[in-house]
Amino acid sequence: MSDYLLMAISAIFINNILLAQYLGNCPFLGVSKKMDTATGMGMAVIFVLTLAGVITWIIDVYLLCPMDLVYLRTIVFILVIAALVQFVEIFLKKMVPALYAGLGIFLPLITTNCAVFGVAVINVREGFNFMEALVFSFTSAVGFALALVLMAGLRERMATARIPQVLEGTAIGLVTAGFMSLAFLGFMGMV
Repeated sequence: MSDYLLMAISAIFINNILLAQYLGNCPFLGVSKKMDTATGMGMAVIFVLTLAGVITWIIDVYLLCPMDLVYLRTIVFILVIAALVQFVEIFLKKMVPALYAGLGIFLPLITTNCAVFGVAVINVREGFNFMEALVFSFTSAVGFALALVLMAGLRERMATARIPQVLEGTAIGLVTAGFMSLAFLGFMGMV
């Protein structure tokens, strides 16, 4: 149990998929302007990343490896992720149209979000068992969502702050992301 707790803390804070490995920065910078869209995107990423991590692990362990088809990993993983994103997109369009409209182009970009693909590959590369893959996938997604929501809160505050013209827009977003990475790096001594 303590191993799973350490893995969870590590994935959320220390090796945050977004801030430490900087995977998935497109939706991070694009959706983090409003808290409600950042929260919605975070929930969508949690759903897709957790399911993608587990499903790709199952496919790899029970289909690709036994049949010696590991060279198809990339294609299979991307197809699984794309199918899950389509499911989320259809669900949000039908059930939560305001969130669907707020996410705009960034919802389909989860398909090409390298954080989702990266977690699927890490699960396989690290040789995780099913439970480890589930915990790592879920907590990596929670770490992604946490960073996204924190960034949205900071950017909402920045909207009312006086920022030098040179740093407005993406520049201040990248600087802020850098400082957030350093702050999350401070958790490294805890584990």
